[in-house]
Amino acid sequence: MSGMAVDRAPAGATIPAPVAARDITAVSEAPTSTSLNVPLLRVEDLVKHYILPREHLFEPPPKVEALRGVSFTMHAGTSLGLVGESGSGKSTLARQVMALERPTAGRVTLLGRDLNALSPAELRAARRDFQMVFQDPYGSLDPRQRVGRIVAEPLAAMGSADARTRVAESLDAVGLRGSDAERYPHEFSGGQRQRIAIARALITRPRLIVADEPVSALDVSVQAQVLNLLQDLQQRFAVTYLLISHDIAVVDHLCDEVAVLYAGRIVEQGAPEVLFRAAAHPYTRALMAAVPSVVAPRKVRAASARTPRTDAGSDTLDDPAHIGCAFAARCPDRQSRCVQERPLLRAVAGGHAAACHFAEAVMGRPPAGESPGDVRGVQ
Repeated sequence: MSGMAVDRAPAGATIPAPVAARDITAVSEAPTSTSLNVPLLRVEDLVKHYILPREHLFEPPPKVEALRGVSFTMHAGTSLGLVGESGSGKSTLARQVMALERPTAGRVTLLGRDLNALSPAELRAARRDFQMVFQDPYGSLDPRQRVGRIVAEPLAAMGSADARTRVAESLDAVGLRGSDAERYPHEFSGGQRQRIAIARALITRPRLIVADEPVSALDVSVQAQVLNLLQDLQQRFAVTYLLISHDIAVVDHLCDEVAVLYAGRIVEQGAPEVLFRAAAHPYTRALMAAVPSVVAPRKVRAASARTPRTDAGSDTLDDPAHIGCAFAARCPDRQSRCVQERPLLRAVAGGHAAACHFAEAVMGRPPAGESPGDVRGVQ
C-alpha cells in the first residue's frame, strides 16, 4: 500500500535489528547490593470491589469482587508475569498499580511511597517512575497527532524542556528513526505502532513499565520482534516489567517470575521454568492443557476429558459467603476440605508457592502438556 511503512527487521529474523549507536541514558543507576534487597514495587492485600447498578428497589446493589487480597513484591530489573483467564483480575490489578483507580483496601507502594496517599501533584510527578504499554497499538495512539507529540506526551505533563531530543532518543532505542517523529500513526505497521507505544512509555526513564497484553493484537512473527525488543530494553536500562498476558508462551519467554490469578486471588507463583513444568495447582494445569498444540485428534479428545473447565462463570465464585476454594466447583481433585476451607498461598517443593490443599500430589503428576515455549516457538 502506498505510503505504508513496514517493519525493517531482516527477513526471517526474530530479534529486532540493532539500533543506532546513540543511546538513552539508563533509567537508573546499576543496582547495588543494598538496593537489590529493597523492593521496587510492593502490593499488599489489595482488594477491589465494584458496585453495580441496583437491580431492585429494595435490595442492595450487587457487588463484584475483582481482587480479593493480592500481595506480591518486585525488585528492580526483574519481570513478573500475570496470567489467567478473562475476568480473573489481571487488568484490574494493573489499574491499581498504575494508580488509575483507588483500591477498596490494601496498599500499592512504589519506591517506598504509597501511591494512593499522594496528592494529585505528587502523583503526577511520581508517574515518571512508572508507565504503561497498552494492548491495542491502533487504539492507544491518537491518529490526529504526529508521532513526536504522542511520544512526548508524558514529558508535557512533567514540564520537560528537552522534549525533541528525548523523543529522538526514545524512537532510536526501539529501532525507529528520529525522522519518524514527523509522521502519523496510520503510516506505520502494527509492530511499529507498538514500538511507538513502548517509546512513549520509555521516554520518562521509568523504573517500572506495566505492559497489558502488549503483543496480543500482533501477528506471531511481529510478536517475537516486540518481545525481544522488550527483553533488550530491560537488559540495557534495568527497567522492571509487570507483564499481563493470557499467553503462557509469552510469559515464559520474558518473565523471571509468574503469578497465576484466578477469581481475584493468586493461586500459584514461582519461576516459569519450575511452575510450567511442575504446576502445583489444578487451575494452572488447566491453563497449560488449554494451550493449542499440534497433536493427534484422539489425544486431543483424551486430554479434553481430563481437563476441567476454566471459565469464570460459577455460582461458587460469585457467592461472597463461600469460604472454600474458588476453583472447587470445577476441580477434578475436589474433596470435602476444598469446599469447607479456603487454601492459603504456601510454599511447596521446587521453590514456588501454591494455594491448594493437595499441591504436593498435584505437583507430582506428569506435565499437563507441552512446554509453553515449544507451543509458540518464540526464540
